[in-house]
Amino acid sequence: MTIGLVGRKVGMTRVFTEDGVSVPVTVLEVEANRVAQVKTVDNDGYAAIQVTTGKRRASRVTKPAAGHFAKAGIEAGRGLWEFRLNENEGSDIEAGSELTVSVFNDIKLVDVTGTSKGKGFQGGIKRWNFTMQHATHGVSLSHRSNGSLGQCQTPGRVFKGKKMSGHMGAVRVTTQNLELVRVDAERNLLLVKGAVPGAINGNVIIKPAVKA
Repeated sequence: MTIGLVGRKVGMTRVFTEDGVSVPVTVLEVEANRVAQVKTVDNDGYAAIQVTTGKRRASRVTKPAAGHFAKAGIEAGRGLWEFRLNENEGSDIEAGSELTVSVFNDIKLVDVTGTSKGKGFQGGIKRWNFTMQHATHGVSLSHRSNGSLGQCQTPGRVFKGKKMSGHMGAVRVTTQNLELVRVDAERNLLLVKGAVPGAINGNVIIKPAVKA
């Protein structure tokens, strides 16, 4: 199955197994995902479903987006996400229908995608786990500097992709093969073992694990 859901990261807590073992989990709130469009190979060149979730004030929705939502007969959400479909999937899904956490009832492992926390401009030690230079022994001003950036006259330049200081975080990150501990259909919650990328209240995409 390739159909996933879009949710929101609530935070972390722990649950206990029947044997009394404490399991750290991340709580993901997954409100009903409303299908805004069903794409087909004949019309669009590939098969996919487009979903939205949450709510957005009418004043914050552009006219093209408002028409797109109105065509499907659904309320405007906080964004649009797309999930590709396999050949034998999506035949029973129509625009305007809803997908809930029950999609994951038979799933054991999931991949969760989110936007990592932004750290701003950081040096090589924090960003790339470089080793600090000596505290003494002749080092006076360069304790946290990168050190050498490469060779001398040949090639006479810094190679592309060189690990240096720069902006850290705020990128799309996927954590794979997380155990799905619990599906709470009554409260629209998914409990996933371990940590999930992103800040609290950030959007996350939950899909069945591709490497399971």
